[in-house]
Amino acid sequence: MTPQLSSSPQLSARFSPDATGELIVDGAREGFAEQSTERLREAVLTRVGEIAASAGHPVRLTVSDEEGDWLLAVHPDGSIGDEEALSAAAAADPVPAPSRDVPARESFLYTERPRADRARQGVRGALARAGLPLSPSAAELRERAELDAVSRHWAGPRTIAIVNGKGGANKTPTTALLAAVFARNGGSGVLAWDNNETRGTLGWRTEKDDHDSTVQSLLPAADALLSAGARTADIGHYVHHQNADKYDVLRSNPTMLATEQRISSADFDRLHTVATKFYRLVIIDSGNDESAERWLRMIDHTDQLVIATTALGEHAEAGALLLEALLQRDAKSARLARDAVVIVSQSERTGPASDARRVAAGFEPLARRAVTIPFDPEMHGGRLSFETLAPRTRRAWLHAAAAVAEGL
Repeated sequence: MTPQLSSSPQLSARFSPDATGELIVDGAREGFAEQSTERLREAVLTRVGEIAASAGHPVRLTVSDEEGDWLLAVHPDGSIGDEEALSAAAAADPVPAPSRDVPARESFLYTERPRADRARQGVRGALARAGLPLSPSAAELRERAELDAVSRHWAGPRTIAIVNGKGGANKTPTTALLAAVFARNGGSGVLAWDNNETRGTLGWRTEKDDHDSTVQSLLPAADALLSAGARTADIGHYVHHQNADKYDVLRSNPTMLATEQRISSADFDRLHTVATKFYRLVIIDSGNDESAERWLRMIDHTDQLVIATTALGEHAEAGALLLEALLQRDAKSARLARDAVVIVSQSERTGPASDARRVAAGFEPLARRAVTIPFDPEMHGGRLSFETLAPRTRRAWLHAAAAVAEGL
């Protein structure tokens, strides 16, 4: 026998990712199990519609899922809405009538009313696509804001330097994956530059075009590329395009000895002038020799400094010492150090995530932001590709890139 409902029943629904859920009606639980989350949602909401019709007035339904809790209003006619939005609409002031002295008409230019922002992700997104006016969750709003941040085009080129004096500190993956985030979201015009004279591996870990050009190939061509007759596509002779991730790579030559590929401050200036003529964003993978001319001149041209490190103490300590040294170098270097972003990657499969969080917390007094990246086997060895990363790793790199974008 169906229990008698109160005139204003207390209703709450819980949805699980495995397409099971329950509806609690005045404390009584009704279980649901369907083949998909969409069918689960429809079954529960159909039942709530029946309760509203039986009560003869709208009923309130609290919905819970992995994204949080929110309220819906279910009406006797079966219509469903976001209760907060309905309450706001009821409290709104009426639109004043137009003056009788001036004929009123609607503008032909604005015939469409602005559409309310709707959720696009998770269960809230599924409900919104089904017609419920649900707003985005806080997590979705944060992701949208970060996507906007990395999609911006700034007035004039920007240079980001990825640094740490210790080898193996994750500078190359940081360079490639930041470049991928900015290029995939903001469009073309992103260059990853291997500014390393001691066997830089950015070229080994990215796609190669049908030529073998490196920094040493570009340097003699700098004057021609800077001439008035140079075409945008001419830079393609010297860089390697990443088809899926949409950025270009300027390689170093890891097969040459460091003594054979020294670059002076003047050489770096010419290369940087070429890079910023053809690209809106230049991300530089630096070497480990902080005394090299090319390294120091890179700092002079940098707009945003990024310290790449793993959760290992020796890598973190090298990054911290570098920030402290830049604070003493000159005024610009000190500003870069104070505004730096530290990206801490969990490089050990068995290492706890708390290690990376602890290192990030240790950098907070030294830098503007410190963020963490979870362990992902796709970041360790082989070609770096954003698409192959796990979803949570991709989300972490978006968060990191947004922190970098704040300083541009």
